[in-house]
This record gives sequence, C-alpha cells and structure tokens, in this order.
Amino acid sequence: MENKYNSKVPLQRIIALVILDIMSILLVSFAALYIRYDFSFQDIDPLFFKHCENLLIPNIIGTLIFFVIWKLYRSVWRYASANELVNIVGATVCASLAQFVYCKFTDNRMPRSYSVLYFFLLTLAICCIRFGYRILRLINNKRMNLLGKEHCVNVMIIGAGAGGDMILKEIENSRYLSMRAKCIIDDQPGCHGKLMRGVPIVGGRESILDAVGRYSIDEIIFAIPSAGVQTRKEILDICKESGCKLRTIPGTYQLINGDVSVSSLKEVEIEDLLGREPIRINTEEVLEHVGGKVVLVTGGGGSIGSELCRQLAAHHPKQLIILDIYENNAYDIQQELIRKYPDLDLVVLIASVRNKERIDSIFETYRPNIVYHAAAHKHVPLMEDSPHEAIKNNVFGTYKVAQAADRYGVDKFVLISTDKAVNPTNIMGASKRLCEMLIQSMNRNSGTNYVAVRFGNVLGSNGSVIPLFKKQIAEGGPVTVTHPDIIRYFMTIPEAVSLVLQAGAYAKGGEIFVLDMGEPVKILDLATNLIKLSGYRVGEDIQIVFTGLRPGEKMYEELLMNEEGLKETANKMIFIGKPIEFDEEVFRSQLVELERESMDENSDIRSAPIIRQKSSRWPILIRVVRTVSGQGNRARATRREKIHDDSNAEADPYLYTDKENH
Repeated sequence: MENKYNSKVPLQRIIALVILDIMSILLVSFAALYIRYDFSFQDIDPLFFKHCENLLIPNIIGTLIFFVIWKLYRSVWRYASANELVNIVGATVCASLAQFVYCKFTDNRMPRSYSVLYFFLLTLAICCIRFGYRILRLINNKRMNLLGKEHCVNVMIIGAGAGGDMILKEIENSRYLSMRAKCIIDDQPGCHGKLMRGVPIVGGRESILDAVGRYSIDEIIFAIPSAGVQTRKEILDICKESGCKLRTIPGTYQLINGDVSVSSLKEVEIEDLLGREPIRINTEEVLEHVGGKVVLVTGGGGSIGSELCRQLAAHHPKQLIILDIYENNAYDIQQELIRKYPDLDLVVLIASVRNKERIDSIFETYRPNIVYHAAAHKHVPLMEDSPHEAIKNNVFGTYKVAQAADRYGVDKFVLISTDKAVNPTNIMGASKRLCEMLIQSMNRNSGTNYVAVRFGNVLGSNGSVIPLFKKQIAEGGPVTVTHPDIIRYFMTIPEAVSLVLQAGAYAKGGEIFVLDMGEPVKILDLATNLIKLSGYRVGEDIQIVFTGLRPGEKMYEELLMNEEGLKETANKMIFIGKPIEFDEEVFRSQLVELERESMDENSDIRSAPIIRQKSSRWPILIRVVRTVSGQGNRARATRREKIHDDSNAEADPYLYTDKENH
C-alpha cells in the first residue's frame, strides 16, 4: 500500500486544494466571531472586525505553511485514513497557536475564545474538503453496486480482525471489483450484532450455513491468517458444506507488509483440510549441513527437485548446480532463483543422467560436496508401458551418478526414493527399490555417504492427483477416481523437501530414511473435498467416476518392508529403516545382465531370460524385477496380499507379504 501514499499528486489538484483552503480560512476567520457572539453580527465589536481583517493575510500565509509542513498537499486523499486525520489536526493546532501568539504580540486583540473556535472550525472545514472526495467515491461505489447488483458476487468474510478489515476496505474502495460484502463471521461473542465498515457481524462459525442461505452468499473468504491448523480445518469443514467457492488470505506476513488485497487471495487448497500442523525442521542443522558447500541437484527442474533448489538457495550454499534434461523446467527455476537470490552462485546445466561421460565431466568441473538425486521417471502407468526406459533412467542413471560421486569424492549422496519401492507391484517401484539397494551397496565400498529418503505422495507435484482433479473440475467433470477404497499418504512439497534436507544432515551412510506421512487419506475424500471447495455439489454439479485400478497400481501404499525396523532420529518425523542384507557380488552381476537386457530395444524385458529363469543363481534381482511381469499387480488387487505360487522360489521378502498393509 505504500505506493498509494507515495504517488505523485497532480499540480492541478494541489492548486485546487490551495484555493479551497484559502476560502476556508477566510470563511472560518469570520465564522468564529459570528459563533462567539451567539450568531449575531450586530453584537460584534467593530474593532474585532477590523482586527480580523488585519489577521487574514498572516493567517493565510501561516496556515498554508503549516499545511505544507504536515504534508497535506502530498497525500492521496482517496486512500485517506487515520494518519491523514492526525496530520490535519496537527496542522490546524499549529496554525491556531501561531494565530494566538501573533495576536498577543501585536495590537490585533481578539476575544479569548476566538482561537479555540477558529481551531475547531478550521479542522472541520479541512476535513470536509479532504475527506469529501473519499465520501463521494464511497457513495458512488455503493450506487454502482446497487445499479449492477445482478452482476455482484455476494461475499461472506470469516474473521473480524485486521485481515477481514483490509479485505473489506479493498472491496469498498475498488470500482472494478464485482463483489459485495454481505456479512461477517467471527467466533468472538462480543462483536456479534455489531457493524464493521457497515457490514453486520452475524455470529460465530455455527452461523455460517444459516447466513449463507439468509444472505444468498456466493463466495466465502477466510480472513484469519493467524488461525491454528485445527481451527482452520474445523471452520473450512463447515464452509465446504455450503456449496460456496472458498478463498483465503495466504499468510500473516501479508498483514505485516500491508499488502493484503482481493488480488492476493488464493483458492483454499486441499492441504488446508489435512488437519495437522505443518512439519518444521531444524534450520540450524540444515544450514550447517549445506552452508558453504557445492550442492548438485539432479532433476532440479521437477516438482521435488525445484523445491529442493528453492530451500537450498535459502541456506547459503557456496554454489548450487541444477541439472535437468528438460530445458523449460530448468529455465523456470533458474529465473526464479535469479530474482529471489541475486547473490547466489547458480549454475544450470542440461544433461541426461544416462550419459556417463557428461556426468563425469560435470563432477570433474564443479566437484560437488553434496548430491541430491531427484532425477527419475515416476509415472507408474507410463513406466508399465515403457519398462526399458524405467530401468535405464532410474536404475542405471542413478548408478552412473552414484559412481561419479564416488570417483570425485562427494561427501554425501542423497537419493530421493518413494513408498512404491516397498514391496513393489510396478516397474517404477521396482526400479526405485533397485536404486535403494544400489546406493546401499555403494556405501559399503566408498568414502561417500550414500543414503535414501523414502516418502509417499506429495500434494501438487507433477503427476499428483490434485492437479488432475482441479483440471477435471474446471472442465465441468467428471472427476475420475480409480477405486473408492484406495488410500495414500500425503504431505506438501515444501514439507517433503525440508525433511529430505534434514535427513541429509543426519546421514552417516547406508541409511534409508523414512518420513512420517501422518495418517493415510482416501483419494475419494480428496476428490469430494476439492469439488466442495470449488463451490460445487458432488453428484449434482460434478460427478465422480470410478475407473478401476491402473496397471501396477496398489490399493494401499507402505513405507516399510517386513524386515525393516524403525530407528528414531532427533526429528520425530524422520525414522531410519534397517538395511536389508543381500549378496553384493551376486547383485552386481545381475545388474550387468539387466543393463544388457534393458539396452535391447527389440526385446520385452518382462520375458528376458534373467527374469524368467528360476535358477537360484539369480535370487535377488528376480525378487525385485520380476514385478514387471505383472505378477505383483494381481497379488495387490486386494488388501490381503497373496504369496506368489512358484514351486522353485521362496516367499519373496522384497515383493510379497501376507500381512495387512498399513
């Protein structure tokens, strides 16, 4: 709002104000005498008339000087507030005192009450001139609202505090907004029945649904940025049943900055209804971990990778290197970081993690201290149709980056993994499980500390259901859900990335860090809530259609395998899974064979000899990669999973379990 008050006032407007002020001084000078003598000119001593005339020129000059000093000609009066009122009073007090002193030290004697009356009348006159424009503007806005009421959006504001007041003021002052504030909701009983900028405060949260019908509300604005998570969820849970569109003030900091406006409102996001406190990390630990270090982020243009870059940039690395194969994503995050962190030593490189020579060249040139490996193919159904690409990119791309980290003395290598690596039923999950095994194997024979961080679904990330649902709602539906009982673990992108950074700070080598994702959420509930938050009715305005499980899709996700125990860390949201032992020599031999098969584009990796054979010579790889044949898909179609019937294979701890998923 600062720009409003610093705006340059046109010269013509200043001249007009000066003329009006002079006329006010002339009028007030005689009006004060008139009032002093009980509104009778006949009773006024002619000597006072003469003295009053003598005072006119000094009054005008002195008063205008004080008006300039108090910046009454620099304010933009359409936005006048209490600050401008204080300036007016200050200027008129000074002008009245100056007049009183002038009368004392000259022969222009006036009645003792004259200066007091002069002060009050002058203040009134100047306020009328200055605030008159704003009052006329307000009247005109209300008139326009009445004339165009069929086009206005009826708004309910929740919160009678500073946030609600600023939103009301914005609606009141703007001639371009087609909004009309009809009522206010606040849980403080003391303000019920009162008016705020002419808008009634009708009750607490229990009155929301009733007020929506009574005032024909179209949109609800949640204007309590300081509300706790539980309070926020409780109120929004009521609001979503109203059928109104919901919007909210982004954060408390905007109140401090004074930049809350209707344009700054954002749609209510599904994370507002998760009902848990945002995850916090120990910033000092992260700062110590990455501060002054050369940090490389592969897949730095993706949803997770780009947020990693944002948070890393805020922790003052010596140099931040972003590597991505997709130039548009890399360009977007590059420009964002340049704007926000102009002093950051930023390098953006286009490269494929599959290209060993290119990766080696990058490591040799920049010598990173820490590597966050987020580059991966992650879309489950697409990888089912292109299994070779999943193996080449996820497994052997990771392998090449991990090998480069070893050769060039990287301190820490952090792999971004997924809950789909647990008992995988799809090629993407199997490839990420192989990545976990790979970095555990590398850690045993390297000076580099290799770790993996495993978490579930991230709200709003590329490929997440949330952007898909929003697009479907915007198009009028239907919203597609694969199964009514399917559940997933969720956290926000910033939460997941902050925990990745802190897990990296805890890393000693070989760990698989597991993030506490909270309680699982039904996808059907997500779809239902998003429809309601968008102001539509489920089943009437927007339909929900069940399409069936996609290839490789689990009904329930897990974060741990049977053999993995949990070890706590200093952060209650981060745990360490116990590594599963396997024969590294056999594993590496299998990798060589798997790479050969993945490079044969004419073959079907699902029927490759290494996958099909039943020899015990290949126990580990078969357990993990056999899932690409679809055996695991059928096994996970129900919550109670079945053990694959294979006469020459044991029950597979990497793939199959008869326990309930949690």
